[in-house]
Amino acid sequence: MITRRDLLRNSALVSSAMAFMPQLLRAQTGGGLIKRAIPKTGEQLPMIGLGSSATFSSLAGSEDATALREVLRALMDNGGTVFDTAPGYGGGTSEAVAGDFVNELGRADDIFWATKLNVVQRRSAVRTADPVAARAQIERSFEIIKKPVIDLIQVHNLGDIPTQMGMLKELKQEGRIRYLGTTWTGQQRFEDLAEVMRNEPLDFIGIDYAIDNRVAAETMLPLAQELGIATLIYLPFGRSRLWSRVSGQQLPDWAAEIGATTWAQFFLKYIAANPAVTCITPSTSKPANMIDNLGGAIGQLPDPTMLRRMEQHIDALPAA
Repeated sequence: MITRRDLLRNSALVSSAMAFMPQLLRAQTGGGLIKRAIPKTGEQLPMIGLGSSATFSSLAGSEDATALREVLRALMDNGGTVFDTAPGYGGGTSEAVAGDFVNELGRADDIFWATKLNVVQRRSAVRTADPVAARAQIERSFEIIKKPVIDLIQVHNLGDIPTQMGMLKELKQEGRIRYLGTTWTGQQRFEDLAEVMRNEPLDFIGIDYAIDNRVAAETMLPLAQELGIATLIYLPFGRSRLWSRVSGQQLPDWAAEIGATTWAQFFLKYIAANPAVTCITPSTSKPANMIDNLGGAIGQLPDPTMLRRMEQHIDALPAA
């Protein structure tokens, strides 16, 4: 399977991005990225953030921990704020390493921290949450992040919504979290997600969406816009699926019309053009890739005609 790392190996981006791209990024943005408002409050978030699923699934070694630190530094130094994680990612190391790093720098206030709650195993026959375990998981996140108020906690994978969403509503009422929500990746339970969106006071949902995975644009994103719910977008590259599809392919010349200079920016600008998208959180273990991703929130976004052209171009490529 072709990965982004394979495509960029030995490229100028890898060798020179960290030397030149931060300055270029600041020059292009004037110090800022395209932002979009959280519907319930009007608070503005940069449209590109950082996810930590899969990429940082194992952080046992110091090299991996250093990679995460440098990716977070690239995010914060170049105008990004949103970091999406979960207690279970990397056996909890992703959340812990990131928490240690931002606090060592004294930059906890520079991060919009989006973490999750779920003590129900996705494939377990037992579908109810142990309240004691759930509260312990929440308190552990507070210990790690070292902020009196966490920006966002979402019930991960629609796990026991009555029990776990009830806890989040209590936390929000107490002023310990600013926003609450729920997540689901995949399409099998979109009807369940829609029901929760209609019946719970959600501020956010987290769902997967990509240029070759457009189901959410037909269903969940319009509903989120209708209900005034912010969206975090996961898997904008389909993990490595899109990188496999564009392996050996040159970025089309007409991508320059929207300021896309790399495939990552092409994919991200496509998603960012949807008005129901609040923030996209691609995962990466490379600082150069983080800076490249932020370029997806710079300059012009595609109009409907360009969106169709982008879709047709990708659809014509061989499947991964």
